[in-house]
Amino acid sequence: MTETDITREKTERLREIFLDVADDSTVTENQEETPGTLGANSDPTEALRSIIREMKQKYGFQTSLEIDELAILVHLFYDEYSDTAIARELGNASRDKTVTRARIHLQLLRETDFNAPFDLDRLRDLREDEETSTKAIAETLGVSKSTVRRYCRILDAEQAAGAVDHRYQQQFEAALADSDPDRSIRESLDSDLDDALDASPGKN
Repeated sequence: MTETDITREKTERLREIFLDVADDSTVTENQEETPGTLGANSDPTEALRSIIREMKQKYGFQTSLEIDELAILVHLFYDEYSDTAIARELGNASRDKTVTRARIHLQLLRETDFNAPFDLDRLRDLREDEETSTKAIAETLGVSKSTVRRYCRILDAEQAAGAVDHRYQQQFEAALADSDPDRSIRESLDSDLDDALDASPGKN
């Protein structure tokens, strides 16, 4: 399969997911317009992309998921999909850990994220000493280094979200609630993905 065929297949897959999300979206609660989001007569999915780009620039996080895939992640998170279900919708259920890390980077936290096998306050205390290594923390808590790193990411996301008064979550919610009845999400996404396909490598 050529690079062009792979790009086309991925674009068509994203199109299908976007349109399914647009049909199934259940975020209907009214939200006050939040600074940084697009207004009422706007494309909510483009608003998500804009918020995600801002977060990537501000926090410098890296993920193998593309902007459109991250926008789908946000949609499905608010539709109460699990990380495995989101990964499956993105085409590969085995990418659930990638989805989890990206979700945490986007400060979209679940209650279950905090179900640690140790007291998180103990981890907070241990992290106050910047000289304490991950290995030392893991030994103190009786868990693996990867487990420590996982919960450190969660605590970092919680702290970052609190530092901006949960602004980005509010913007996500407002973007999903502010769809324009005169311009459907379906039409907007279909047009955007057509443009992406036209611009793909090898397109004449």
